[in-house]
Amino acid sequence: MLFIVGTPIGNVLDISSRAKEVLSSVDRIACEDTRRTGLLLQSIGVQSRLISYHEHNRAAREEMIVRMLSEGQDIALVSDAGMPCISDPGEQLVRLCHERGIAVTVIPGPTAFASALALSGLDSRRFVFEGFLPSEGKERRERIRAVCSSTITVLLYEAPHRLQKTLIELAEAGAGNRQIVILRELTKKYEEVMRFTVNEAAKHFCEQTPKGEFVLVIEGEPEHRPRETLSDARILELHASGLSTREIASVLSKETGLSKNVIYSKAVLVIKYRKETH
Repeated sequence: MLFIVGTPIGNVLDISSRAKEVLSSVDRIACEDTRRTGLLLQSIGVQSRLISYHEHNRAAREEMIVRMLSEGQDIALVSDAGMPCISDPGEQLVRLCHERGIAVTVIPGPTAFASALALSGLDSRRFVFEGFLPSEGKERRERIRAVCSSTITVLLYEAPHRLQKTLIELAEAGAGNRQIVILRELTKKYEEVMRFTVNEAAKHFCEQTPKGEFVLVIEGEPEHRPRETLSDARILELHASGLSTREIASVLSKETGLSKNVIYSKAVLVIKYRKETH
């Protein structure tokens, strides 16, 4: 049988007694990083019987793991943190097991996005989890637009080196006045919960270097709210014509119906970013 086992997202004390029991009893444990999982197993007193299974060796290892399962071995699938198959490797292996008639079960554990949603205080009745956005290109632009047009809460994972870029692009795409809760290092010693508008968050992380692992929880766009249609190109066009930031806010407020304060905050961000990158 294949056991999908949830592991802690930061605090080792969050591992369940059932997860410990399964990890100690299976024949092998398939994991992303053998060193990281080895340390977890050592901390809970479980002997390592690890198989490396990650995105770069997935195709070859899946057939090997399925063969071992077919021979009657029990194998646990874990990720570096949280639940396997959720923004982590594993879904293809699980699908293959279903196709081959191999039994699969789950040992539930912590999940960063669910913990973040609970901590955020934003609407949790309906939400969408987007995982990690593509790093660049057309697909990234389309996903950014989808986040900005969503009328329900959106959750994202983001790496520290891309956090500033993502916040700026969300602001430029029309989400600058939306509420966002940014959660850092969940369940760890330096856990932090930060509440901003997207504009404020982008400015904050332009001034402070992001460190740690982040979950972004973004409020949905209320259907009655006027849709922000500002673009950085329009802001920069007015800036190039010699208008001050306050004058830009006044002009665009008349064009779009949005508040001057919202436009001013975004204009400051866009102009600053353009100066820093050109």
